[in-house]
Amino acid sequence: MRQAGRRWRNLTVTLAALVLSAAGAAGTASAAEATGSDVTLAATPGCGKAPTLSSGTHTISSGGKSRSFILSVPGNYDVNRNYRLVFGFHWWGGTANDVASGGSDGAVYAYYGLRALANDSTIFVAPQGISNGWANTNGEDVTFTDDMIRRIGEGLCVDTGQIFSLGFSYGGAMSYSLACSRPTVFKAVAAIAAPGEISGCSGGTQPVAYMGIHGVSDNIGAGRSLRDRFVRNNGCTPQNAPEPAAGSRTHISTTYSGCRAGYPVVWAAFDGGHQQGPVDGCAGCESGARSWVKGEVWKFFTGETPPAPTTFRLRGEASGRCIDVEGANSANGTATIIWDCHTNANQQFTQNGQTLRVLGKCLDVPDNATTGTRARIWDCTGGTNQQWTFNTNGTISNVRNGLCLDVSGAATANGSSVILWTCHTGANQRWAKA
Repeated sequence: MRQAGRRWRNLTVTLAALVLSAAGAAGTASAAEATGSDVTLAATPGCGKAPTLSSGTHTISSGGKSRSFILSVPGNYDVNRNYRLVFGFHWWGGTANDVASGGSDGAVYAYYGLRALANDSTIFVAPQGISNGWANTNGEDVTFTDDMIRRIGEGLCVDTGQIFSLGFSYGGAMSYSLACSRPTVFKAVAAIAAPGEISGCSGGTQPVAYMGIHGVSDNIGAGRSLRDRFVRNNGCTPQNAPEPAAGSRTHISTTYSGCRAGYPVVWAAFDGGHQQGPVDGCAGCESGARSWVKGEVWKFFTGETPPAPTTFRLRGEASGRCIDVEGANSANGTATIIWDCHTNANQQFTQNGQTLRVLGKCLDVPDNATTGTRARIWDCTGGTNQQWTFNTNGTISNVRNGLCLDVSGAATANGSSVILWTCHTGANQRWAKA
């Protein structure tokens, strides 16, 4: 985004001074494009100074109560760079740590999977709700958000024209509430499976870039109603956006037409229920690591298409552990197992055509492999026994024999063998690049 000028402003309690001018540019399917040809951005007081906040848990007083949030600051933080700020609100019964850690999916899904896509360009915040929810009684959670933005802006350098929010379920409702009450603060919000206005909607008459994500079997009328407020506010052309049929195992994303420049509305409906990580081609699957959601939200917020990883681990859905070359031994015939995911070379794969390479060798099975044969590494030969297909249901099948990579006996313990087995799409056969 071109920035024609910047000037300092003081943050106010309402943060109304953080608004971007809305004029000029053509509408897009993302919130990333500047909304005017002469954009004036506010730099926060933390810019150009030694940071007074770091990654970790922080506590502040808000509305007479002690409130906490978990912060993730880029590892290469630059005091002179204005950073995006993204809030990730947890679901009912969830916690800030669930969002910040990525839960059972691990770091690849931290902050709903956006941190792994940000390439150290963004500061992330995971707030903790009262009683693990976002009732927003008398607006206290909106006030808490104001106070977090102020504190983070004092301690770090934030691009006040690039503040975003997303969340699942109750967290989606809280993000929606912020779109209603703080439309000049948040550039865009994404609500995943928000069940209605359960966190309130004070105001709710101004435009905000809005993305709604909802399962067709999850009271989808509530999601449509939330969406339609911003279809109206943003001046979009009303339409009955297409939605996938039950049993189709897919999703349909629709960008509304006619919206005011800089205020797009996107509706992503999927075949599924109350889920935050639906996976195309896999009925009922819940996997933030493999879900399409994180990539589409990131593109909506930033306009950037997430790059495919050049190196990756293969993380098992059932175990949460990664395929590992046993003992980090690079000799031909060394077997593969599952082990706690780490960053050492014996778990780092690259893909070359349909081969999977690790430690300078290829993932391999013998020419005559059958069910129960262990997967191993071997010098790359170009044979079909070393070629693998990533299927849309999360399985990885061998080109020569059609069998799938499987954890023997559906075990989840460290050291369990990785074998070939008849493909059945069970969780012990589903893998995600991580």
